[in-house]
Amino acid sequence: MTAGEHTQTPPNEGPFTTRQLLRLDEALRQADETTGLSFSVYCGRLDEPVREAAEKLHSQLAEPSRSVLLAASPEQRQLEIVTGEVARKRLHDRDCKLAAFSMAAAFNGGDLAGGFISGLAMLVNLAGRS
Repeated sequence: MTAGEHTQTPPNEGPFTTRQLLRLDEALRQADETTGLSFSVYCGRLDEPVREAAEKLHSQLAEPSRSVLLAASPEQRQLEIVTGEVARKRLHDRDCKLAAFSMAAAFNGGDLAGGFISGLAMLVNLAGRS
C-alpha cells in the first residue's frame, strides 16, 4: 500500500478497520513526503519462499529502485522489508532489522496496524529527510 492506495483486499475483508487504514495511509503519505522514497505495505499470505515472494511484490511497484516494501504474513508469522537500489543507500540491513524488531513486537501483541506504523516511523527516522 502506497500513499493513496489500500491493502490488497477490500477494507471489510482485510485485517484492518477503516480507521486503521486511514492511519496507515497517513503514515505512508508522511513517509513518502519526508524521505522522498516510496513506502508500501503488504499484509497477507506470501508464497514460499517468503523472501522471494516479497521481492517479487517489490519489483511490481511503480518505482522499485526508490521503494521500500514492508510485507507481513501474520498467519505465517513472516515479515520482510525489501528496499530498492536507491532506498538501500539510505536504509541499510541493520536499519531494516531494527524496524522489523519493532514491528514484530507490535504484531505479537496483536496490533498489525500499529506495527506497520511504528516500523514506518523508525524507517523514516533512519532514512532521514530527502
